[in-house]
Amino acid sequence: MAYFIIIRGPLGCGKSTIAKKLTKILNAEYISMDKILKENNLDVVDPVINCIPEKNFIRANEIILPKANKHLSRGRIVIFDGCFYHKKSVEHLIRNLPYQNYVFTLKAPVEVCIERNNKRKNKLGEKAARDVHKLASDFDYGIIIVSTKPLKIIIEEILSHLPKKRSGPDKPLMSLE
Repeated sequence: MAYFIIIRGPLGCGKSTIAKKLTKILNAEYISMDKILKENNLDVVDPVINCIPEKNFIRANEIILPKANKHLSRGRIVIFDGCFYHKKSVEHLIRNLPYQNYVFTLKAPVEVCIERNNKRKNKLGEKAARDVHKLASDFDYGIIIVSTKPLKIIIEEILSHLPKKRSGPDKPLMSLE
């Protein structure tokens, strides 16, 4: 059964860790929206609005839509990982991918996000973490997941909202290992 998942939320809330773990468990295709933005020089912050413009996120969606559609049409699950701090960019993906979808908004206090960001090799700084936290927290979309819980609990919570898939006639349901 093909469907796609959007994992969204602020910088440092655990999106990539969670999305990559889900990708492994579900044998899905992983798409990093940050990577698409960067590779296409769309990750430029507009100083007037103090963030990456909505049109850049929509352009990134348009770039990745053919690849996502290809995987979904072949029955693969696709997982998008990104801040998605412009609501229209989430809605654009949903409107342009005619498949079942699940959107999860991750929540963590700004202090937790700053602390996690500071531990990264390529940290973006406290101001960026605060700015993105505010933007991503301005609206909720889909299912809210508190991302300060242990990873295993978060994964179980997300999986509980997804269709159950067996790997064979007598095989157990998806394993968290």
